[in-house]
Amino acid sequence: MYYSGGNYEAFARPRKPKGVDEKSAYIVGAGLAGLAAAAFLVRDGQMDGRRITVFDAAKLAGGAMDGIKHSETGYRIRGDREQEDHMECLWDLMRSIPSIEVEGASVLDEFYWLNKEDPTYSLRRATRNRGEPIPMADKMTLSPQALRELATLAITRDEDLYDKRVSDVVGQEFLDSDFWLFFKTMFAMIPCHSALELKLYLNRFVHVISGMHDLSGITFTRYNQYESFIVPWVKWLEGHGVTFVYDTRVTDVLFDITAGRKVARRIEWLTAGKRGARDLTENDLVFMTIGSPVENSSRGDQHTPAKFDTEIREGSIWALWRNIAKQHPSFGRPDKFCTNIHDSTQMTATVTFGPGKVADYIQKISQRDPFVRNGHFFTGGNLTFRDSAWSISWNGERQPHFKAQRPDEVVSWIIGLFPDKPGNFVPKPMLECTGEEIAQEWLYHMGVPVAEIGKIAKSVSCNPCTLPFCVAFFLPRRAGDRPAVVPEHAVNFAFIGQFAETVRDCIYTTEYSVRTGMEAVHTLLDVQRGVPEVWGSKYDLRALISSAVVLRDGQALELPEPYRKLLDRTDIGDLVRQWGQLPGGDPTSISPEDRVLAERELGTLV
Repeated sequence: MYYSGGNYEAFARPRKPKGVDEKSAYIVGAGLAGLAAAAFLVRDGQMDGRRITVFDAAKLAGGAMDGIKHSETGYRIRGDREQEDHMECLWDLMRSIPSIEVEGASVLDEFYWLNKEDPTYSLRRATRNRGEPIPMADKMTLSPQALRELATLAITRDEDLYDKRVSDVVGQEFLDSDFWLFFKTMFAMIPCHSALELKLYLNRFVHVISGMHDLSGITFTRYNQYESFIVPWVKWLEGHGVTFVYDTRVTDVLFDITAGRKVARRIEWLTAGKRGARDLTENDLVFMTIGSPVENSSRGDQHTPAKFDTEIREGSIWALWRNIAKQHPSFGRPDKFCTNIHDSTQMTATVTFGPGKVADYIQKISQRDPFVRNGHFFTGGNLTFRDSAWSISWNGERQPHFKAQRPDEVVSWIIGLFPDKPGNFVPKPMLECTGEEIAQEWLYHMGVPVAEIGKIAKSVSCNPCTLPFCVAFFLPRRAGDRPAVVPEHAVNFAFIGQFAETVRDCIYTTEYSVRTGMEAVHTLLDVQRGVPEVWGSKYDLRALISSAVVLRDGQALELPEPYRKLLDRTDIGDLVRQWGQLPGGDPTSISPEDRVLAERELGTLV
């Protein structure tokens, strides 16, 4: 497996790998990573789909990318995923999946046309004091000290950040900035999470920083992501003969391990309480999803809190990883991620409402009518209540969000980053709240008069969901905690998903899951086509300058005269000047002595 960039590799079709017709594949998990592995086996590996089996504990595919209408309680979405232009492996795959909405188009075509016609941007990114808008100025409010901390973190070696928290490397001025408000609510990261992951995010998404204040660099699907991505994806795989085995929990994968070889020899599972197993040969490839942000998720309803279930039982994906990890140190350390429930738990809720006062308050805040069924957003991404004790953000995407929605229904989604704290209006933790109580807290922060909150909350349908392992992948870690996608000396197996290790990319994205699936297939089958490299905006001087301008709130560089003159009439000087960071100048006015001094000192400064 190798990485590549550019169109030459992107548009090439690889030759059929040697021996693929004698191979079969068993995939643990029908989430994004498992579906990606199946798809790349079919497309790039040219494996007969009838030789591919996908196991999943749920009754349908999609993993964390779900969305369903329950017959009694209504619409439910556990999580939401943001996309952006440079999810290279995701879009590489989606160009091959036929759209079920637009005849003759791919899922990528459909998505691309939609986001060109209706680009995401927020008219109101955050509020405070019960609905008071925070001005949408392009300001990050990072103090000089906070900027130094951010810059230092961005260039710190990974190994110097092992097992460190965000709060270990930045101070309160950083955590009080608007930059951190935008960042934490965009990526669901909090101060107790990994400083290493924050560093990886800063480097991976340099090109997104300039749009963080209004979410203009983010893209979304037409409907919920289950209907827009997963349904056509599964249909395409089933059309190629791929077998899906649902309601089945893989409990163990057994290996033969010697000094120079690691071979998966047996896979074991539970289906409806009955045990099953299959012995494997070296021609049987096994792709294992390890760990999951939605494992043990529990749903409540308008009148019932969601259960908070933290027990790891036989058949759990965490129990599977534990069983695997016992067999070799290179298979990772699952307990690093599944035993700190306090720091890995977050909570979501799906809210459905009709015309009336809720819609009026939402329109007042978002500045868009949620009932205009033109396929456009009404919040333009997450809208955050800055002073919420639960750290609530909520999102109203394109309506209808579900194909089954009635014209008089709007579906919105809420997330709380601190669900263990008492609310500002409801005096108990979000984890203990019914859907109605969560709706009350939501309405309180929108500015609904206190006397009206109880009555209006009864008019909506709110379905809460607890996620004990939601951000387990953000917990502080070090090398070896996550196994490599294909460990050293592995013959016929790979690890995929958010807890498998690949270079430069960062977790909690659709791209990361798809990338691990692609890398696994290309490695085990020796596919002669490059895996698209992670987008290199951290190496792009234009992206670095534009993000620096935004992080500095547009303040011009205050360079001593010799430094400024040295930059005059250079490409770098012109580039910096285009962003309003330098005035014009004349390079001939600097003396030779000053030039030598300035070059030496500027080099040190850079």
